Amino acid sequence: MAKRKMDNRSFENRWEADYLFTNIKDRPVGLVRHYETKHYEKYKDLDVKQKLQKVEEMKRSLVCPQSMFLKAKSESEAAVKASFIVAAEIAKSARPCNEGEFVKKCMVEVCDIVCPDKKQEFINVSLSRNTVAERVCELSTNLHEQLIKKGKDFIAYSPAVDESSHTSDTAQLSIFIRGVDSSLCVTEELLGLKSIHGTTTGKDIFEEVSKCITEMSLPWDKLVGLRTDGAPAVCGQKSGLVSRIQEKMREEAAGELTVYHCVTHQEALCGKALQMEHVMSSMKRVVNFIGAKGLNHRQFKSFLEELDLEYRDVPYHTEVRWPSRGKALNRCFELREEICQFMENKGKDTTELRDKRFLCELAFLSDIVSHLDVLNLQLQGRGHIITDMYAAVRAFKTKLCLWKTQMLQGNLGHFPCCQTMAEQISPAVLPSAQFAERINALSAEFSRRFADFEAEKGKFELLSNPFAMDVESAPTSLQMELSELQCNEMLKSKHDYTMPQLRTQAAQILSMFGSTYLCEQLFSMMKVNKTPDRSRLTDEHLHSVLRLSSAQSLTPDIDELASKRRCQVSGLDRCATESQ
Repeated sequence: MAKRKMDNRSFENRWEADYLFTNIKDRPVGLVRHYETKHYEKYKDLDVKQKLQKVEEMKRSLVCPQSMFLKAKSESEAAVKASFIVAAEIAKSARPCNEGEFVKKCMVEVCDIVCPDKKQEFINVSLSRNTVAERVCELSTNLHEQLIKKGKDFIAYSPAVDESSHTSDTAQLSIFIRGVDSSLCVTEELLGLKSIHGTTTGKDIFEEVSKCITEMSLPWDKLVGLRTDGAPAVCGQKSGLVSRIQEKMREEAAGELTVYHCVTHQEALCGKALQMEHVMSSMKRVVNFIGAKGLNHRQFKSFLEELDLEYRDVPYHTEVRWPSRGKALNRCFELREEICQFMENKGKDTTELRDKRFLCELAFLSDIVSHLDVLNLQLQGRGHIITDMYAAVRAFKTKLCLWKTQMLQGNLGHFPCCQTMAEQISPAVLPSAQFAERINALSAEFSRRFADFEAEKGKFELLSNPFAMDVESAPTSLQMELSELQCNEMLKSKHDYTMPQLRTQAAQILSMFGSTYLCEQLFSMMKVNKTPDRSRLTDEHLHSVLRLSSAQSLTPDIDELASKRRCQVSGLDRCATESQ
């Protein structure tokens, strides 16, 4: 079939009177549809002046529906944008999707009082359960697309991997990524949350991690480190995740993989070197006796209120809440006399709680665990650079050496509970030498568990202070640039990584995770969302909610999403034209 020849003639003014046409934005627009076939008889007797007058009237009436269309379009886009914003807040607050209907009801009620003339605009905001669920999925997809786009600029990246399960007993594998571009800008986001319905072997975990890396088109030679929780399925020497990734990197001719166990996990495990479980177990029994039964708990709090003490209760301690140990032990030590009185009134034996040696051990454990809890809180949180975490661990090891020396000298300035006991009893009764040995054992455990950090000490110094690093001990590929950097006074004053090899090395260190904190935080959010009351929440929607809740470096582009999803109201313009 021959191609239709395009008519490039320009619009002629006489067409307005001849055919009731006008020109809008270089396009001819018919003011009356089917003029020649249906309406010719109606307008044929009008002269040219009358027809032009009629054309002007029609053109003025045409402006009104067009402005209505533009206004409707604007209002529609605003309503969709508001819908996205509310859906995002519902997801971040771990509320069910049907909360949108309640929010809308509140909005309309408030609007009816504050600005009743705007009520219809609030009614137009769609917040039904299905709409909110759909919006959350779109927001999550938008974040994932942004991450893929960001990933193209990464010159180094590292994942953090951990596994848990929710109320439906489905294993959930969380994979976070920390990527660094050539400007040393760090992006830290959820790479993927995968549901594993079968086994969770090293092979299964590797396949899911590999799939996430492939979906983002990330090159294996840019993979630097891997942060794990130390589970056998991850760290197995033959078939674990680590060994499989290392094998994959050898196949791709990539560099060496740096593997660390979670720093916060390691720090918590170091506390076992104190070998004071007997003290902790005794205090757990006391706290459980007081708090496990409602009657005992109420009576104990009433007893403290009658005494008008500063503290009115003892905090409950669980193993998964590491920072709760020091608070529980300190409170028990402060309330040791009141606890003994209460338990004696209940007919319980308090011989151990009144033993001076046991109280000394309780005082020491309270002090040292409080110091460990302070370190643990320093290591938690988002965005920590691994060199800063290593510096915190090194500083704590230095403190341990100081405390050991001071304990042997009888200086208890950093051990307030021990100092209280020394004032109440003879200082000779306080087993200072024994406590110094326990501090020394704790220091040795830190050195053993963080030996992998010591091995990377040179790399860390390269990022924190390259001007103080020994050039001869640096990798051969960096020695020339490091020499130039240390001898260049201008660069030294700016501390700027202008050397390509040094910049790459800095990016690799910045990309390393220090802990699996993000994974653990994600699992906490997962348990809040996937409750027994919301057991029907699908894995797809759960993953979308968690991606949105955990987003840190990226924010969803709501303007773009709203422009794509605005209501189609162009029919208003067409109807207005046909009515002429």
